[in-house]
Amino acid sequence: MKSPSAPRCAAFVGPYLSGKTSLLESVLSLTGAITRKGSVREGNTTGDGSAEARARQMSTELNVATTEYLGETWTFLDCPGFIELAQDAYNALMVVDLAVVVCEPEPQKVLTLAPLLRFLDERGIPHLVFINKMDLTGGSIRATLEALQGLSRRPLVLREIPIRDGEKISGFVDLVSERAFRWSEGKRSEMIQVPDGFAPQEKEARAGMLEAIADFDDALLEKLLEDIAPNPDEIYAGLARDLQQHLIVPVFFGSAESMHGITRLLKALRHEAPEPQQTAERLGILADEPCARIFRTLHAAHTGKLSLARVFAGEITDGMTLNGERVSGVSRMLGQKLEKVTKASLGEVVALGRLDGAQTGAVLSPSGKAAGDDWPAPLKPMFAQCVHARERSDEVKLTAALARLVDEDPSLSYGHDPDTGEFLLWGQGEMQLGIALDRLRNRFNVQVVSQRPQVPYKETIRGQVSQHARHKKQSGGHGEFGDVHIDIKALPRGSGFVFTDTISGGVVPKQYIPAVEAGVREYLTRGPLGFPVVDIAVTLTDGQYHTVDSSDMAFRKAAQLGMREGMPSCQPVLLEPIFQVKIAIPSEFTSRIQRLVSGRRGQILGFEAKDGWNGWDEVSVLLPQAEMHGLIVELRSATLGVGTFEWQFDHLQELSGKLADDVVASRAAAT
Repeated sequence: MKSPSAPRCAAFVGPYLSGKTSLLESVLSLTGAITRKGSVREGNTTGDGSAEARARQMSTELNVATTEYLGETWTFLDCPGFIELAQDAYNALMVVDLAVVVCEPEPQKVLTLAPLLRFLDERGIPHLVFINKMDLTGGSIRATLEALQGLSRRPLVLREIPIRDGEKISGFVDLVSERAFRWSEGKRSEMIQVPDGFAPQEKEARAGMLEAIADFDDALLEKLLEDIAPNPDEIYAGLARDLQQHLIVPVFFGSAESMHGITRLLKALRHEAPEPQQTAERLGILADEPCARIFRTLHAAHTGKLSLARVFAGEITDGMTLNGERVSGVSRMLGQKLEKVTKASLGEVVALGRLDGAQTGAVLSPSGKAAGDDWPAPLKPMFAQCVHARERSDEVKLTAALARLVDEDPSLSYGHDPDTGEFLLWGQGEMQLGIALDRLRNRFNVQVVSQRPQVPYKETIRGQVSQHARHKKQSGGHGEFGDVHIDIKALPRGSGFVFTDTISGGVVPKQYIPAVEAGVREYLTRGPLGFPVVDIAVTLTDGQYHTVDSSDMAFRKAAQLGMREGMPSCQPVLLEPIFQVKIAIPSEFTSRIQRLVSGRRGQILGFEAKDGWNGWDEVSVLLPQAEMHGLIVELRSATLGVGTFEWQFDHLQELSGKLADDVVASRAAAT
């Protein structure tokens, strides 16, 4: 009999629509945590309780549920599967004992798991695969398994094989116990005789499983070579050890909607998942005092800030001081419900109240000195919207609300664009930002207007001119007088602005020369085309002054007048920013990327295999910033959601013709 384990934690991860929330609902129903199994379609599941999730019928944030199974405590983290919300999943995976990768039995969809499986392999996180929706006809375990193995660095080990009635799967044969079970709708599976003629298929599959674990077990390998049949206990022990050491990836199947295969999955988790102490060691969390690690931050309307954390040593109690802050409330979670407790022990997942200074990824302890392995960096921004509060009085409120959203989801960011002055909200895509705007309205009561960001066009000149300008004003008393001669000419791209003077003989006193430069700089914020001017040189060559009426203000105005009159004669030209973009995609989609880039006025610089990614390419391109908006949406659409990119500013490039005319006309209309 297995002795009770410390509380353990598993994450349900996988693509959008793979059935993770339905799996959680089935697990909670089977373990008695809920009395009625909800449905995603009906919007009454334990998780997905937020207004944003209900409106979209999808998980929009991490769902946490703690339950008991056969006397042991388990916390399950249902992670959103939509690619733009991956930050939640990656953060959750940093504290779990094991991940359950949920997928559909469709080989053509398996590629959507590539980034997730890579994250699990790179971090050494033990995981198994649950192929869901096997009650539907047409699913292929063999083909799905082959596609998955192409993405996994670890060998996939099939733990059971299906029993089919025609095209429909009606049960399974366990490859360790060699017992057969038939699924029954709404009931526990019943044990049956292994179907006639099934033995050769079962023996072949079982031999494959044994060979996989024998690769890591010399004693088992010796038995197999001597044709000695290992007993089931040896096999179970080997499977558990190899899973815990992240040497293999066991594969199970079933149907979350029909509750088929759920008991089998739970039993495997109970007997084979690592213990919390093993997980703490893997994560580099070795503390001689109570400690916990935050993996999610929430800002709730009535409870304030909640830090979701897992305890990795000792006990965390209500009122304890952690990292210099006092814990105000310890709660277990079941979806949206919080259950107050006085303490949390090793392995438990709880919500800690009012740790205002604590951030996601922090390791908490009384001394504040406990530490762990590096936390994954936030995902880089790929999509932006210009946002502002509908009511001017809500602008300060908006900034405070956005700070809380970024605290919850570090893959969001915000700030003013230094070139356009717009307030931008950055994230992973259109859906994520839409959810963020809904949260601003629903949770923080801030109505926000959003629009496409402006492109920070610049302008420069091709020609040069010498210009004389005089500012003279007399209105009683001291007047205003400033007289300047300036030369304006173009500079090479990237030179910026250069101001010099060749004044001699004091025709313009030295104290007024800085005012001339200031006047020129003020003009350059908006040139003849309506945009900031760059790559230009201005030289003050001559001028006049009046002993009484001249002043800094007069010479500044004279300089502005000279620029305003001289610049249109210098052949002004529009400049658009060009980004260097590195697009990462599976090789099978590379040809699509060529069409995508050319359709956005881009230039392909080259292709190369993506370092460390088998079967992936990295395409380097130059792309106008005006064509970047929505690039990630189109890229994901063309690559089953897995394509991504990195970008940086490269240079400014002349834009002419109708495109330039349209940009200038649009700016003129706006101003």
